[in-house]
Amino acid sequence: MKHQETLLNTLLTSNSLNGLSLDEIGEDHLYTGIDTPMKPDAFKVSDNEKKEKIADLFSQIMDVMGLDLTDDSLKGTPQRVAKMYIDEIFSGLNPANKPKIALFDNKYQYNQMLIEKDIQFYSNCEHHFVPIIGKAHVAYISSGKVIGLSKLNRIVQYYAKRPQVQERLTNQIAVDLQNILETEDVAVIIDAKHLCVSSRGVKDDSSSTITCFYGGAFNKQEKIVELQNYLKS
Repeated sequence: MKHQETLLNTLLTSNSLNGLSLDEIGEDHLYTGIDTPMKPDAFKVSDNEKKEKIADLFSQIMDVMGLDLTDDSLKGTPQRVAKMYIDEIFSGLNPANKPKIALFDNKYQYNQMLIEKDIQFYSNCEHHFVPIIGKAHVAYISSGKVIGLSKLNRIVQYYAKRPQVQERLTNQIAVDLQNILETEDVAVIIDAKHLCVSSRGVKDDSSSTITCFYGGAFNKQEKIVELQNYLKS
């Protein structure tokens, strides 16, 4: 608990971040790198221990807000939230949950782009811990190996299930697929709605955010146009 209090005080009293004051940053979101910011000892504590600590801390938050934790409807909420965080919506933080990927020889000799579009995902904004809801479109050109179609979906879900910034999510999916498929010819497009924009702050419910990653052959204008035409169909 002492460590947690010290960390919280450090965060609250810090005057700058990336050279900007917290007041200057305001509602703007920062993208600090392709890797999800994690502590070196993030996995020294077991999942069950994490759930116990989260449940205790969340019960304190509920108590501070004035909620009656003896009420039958609320008494199990801290445990439910803890389970949801560790086993579900933030399960992508744990490398042990990364999907196992098997590659297959491209026996069909299919050498054009393969596209898996409209992959629905739910993530959470790391700045306010509210949902990001969107669709990912993933494309690649085989260099001799192919991946099962469902694995494309699973890779998207794995990286989405963590506190995220959309730019980072886009790049994490793309770079991982480049490494898995051993090709630079990968493209990822994400179109998402951020509830931190639509439900609070500016409260704009009509806008969405689009991010793109074009690697290898997808950097050519004709390939970008071809991909975008497929996505429109």
